[in-house]
Amino acid sequence: MQDTRKALVLFSGGQDSTTCLAWALERYAEVETLAFDYGQRHRVELDCRNTVRAEIARQFPAWAGKLGADHLLDLAVLGQVSDTALTRERAIELQANGLPNTFVPGRNLLFLTFAATLAYRRGASVLVGGMCETDFSGYPDCRDNTMKAMQVALSLGLDTPMTLETPLMFIDKAATWHLAERLGGAVLVDLIVEHTHTCYLGERGALHAWGHGCGHCPACDLRAKGFAGYRAAA
Repeated sequence: MQDTRKALVLFSGGQDSTTCLAWALERYAEVETLAFDYGQRHRVELDCRNTVRAEIARQFPAWAGKLGADHLLDLAVLGQVSDTALTRERAIELQANGLPNTFVPGRNLLFLTFAATLAYRRGASVLVGGMCETDFSGYPDCRDNTMKAMQVALSLGLDTPMTLETPLMFIDKAATWHLAERLGGAVLVDLIVEHTHTCYLGERGALHAWGHGCGHCPACDLRAKGFAGYRAAA
């Protein structure tokens, strides 16, 4: 049965968030989307979002009627206080603490706080995010325990139930491709390949079998390996 609640999807325009958007559109009566401009090097993803939304509406009429407003929030302050390979022109490498320097401290915590604030105003009670602790580069703010804690804190702080859904939490990238296929068939898989953006360096470049990107950054490597695993299991 369709869930009558309104959902707000944290939608960056990448593979994971697009799969989550499809997942939400399959389940909820109304779905809005939200993205953040925080000075990311790969801010081309913000432009891809519009194309992805338009293509989903065009190619999936049953979902088009559920797809509501889109929101873009300016979080430039996050980029200003972050010294990372996602917010500065720096080589991607591991830090002394074992985390890659693509980790933006507090990013998901801030994203969820602002998402919940917007959801409260828009009458949405479900937040949907692509956080995952299977293929997650060790980012502590992608862990399931972090998400559970945020759900409790947001619900208490807003004095209203706020459900945080993370459909990718315990699956890898190959399984994420399979999930997209189950939700929207080859049409959705092709849409994700052609129109979404994941590359940390913001390169669109040539269209590979798995999508656009530089082909060598961690995000591209993960996406390409996942696609190869997905194809091998087909």
